[in-house]
Amino acid sequence: MKVDQAIRKAERILPGKVAPEGRPDPRWQAIIGVAEHIEQYPDEAWRFTRKWGTHANPDLRSAVATCLLEHLLEYHFDRVFPLVVRACRQSRRFAETLSRCSEFGQTTRLGNLRRFRRLKQQARDSSGNQSRQPTPGARLAAHRASAARHGCARRSACRTLHP
Repeated sequence: MKVDQAIRKAERILPGKVAPEGRPDPRWQAIIGVAEHIEQYPDEAWRFTRKWGTHANPDLRSAVATCLLEHLLEYHFDRVFPLVVRACRQSRRFAETLSRCSEFGQTTRLGNLRRFRRLKQQARDSSGNQSRQPTPGARLAAHRASAARHGCARRSACRTLHP
């Protein structure tokens, strides 16, 4: 499937509703379909991420954070990070979406990691969510559990997390 087809398919499904317990969530599956194009088509994936990363539904924002945003930063940090900074300044919800992301690939480079963590802290502070944050290991475990629940484990978009 081409990136524009994956985006159109996802746009038809979203925002949608949570799937029944134990069933793959079609919303997450559609987002994963877009995420499969991140490496080759970051601009298209970013526009989709920017749009849905501000949605009112927190589960939908979790999907955007863990299946799209953190992988955009993983592969295209220098290109995407300035856009993420601007989006976080423009939208409290987008800042909250960023706060759900983990660190992979290019994000883990020393200078990038400092900037990423500083922006996440600013996002937490601005959203009023100043409670104790989980460790990176706890976030990774929670992401794996959520991804497995939503069928992400079988998709290449999450290959870094689900070998």
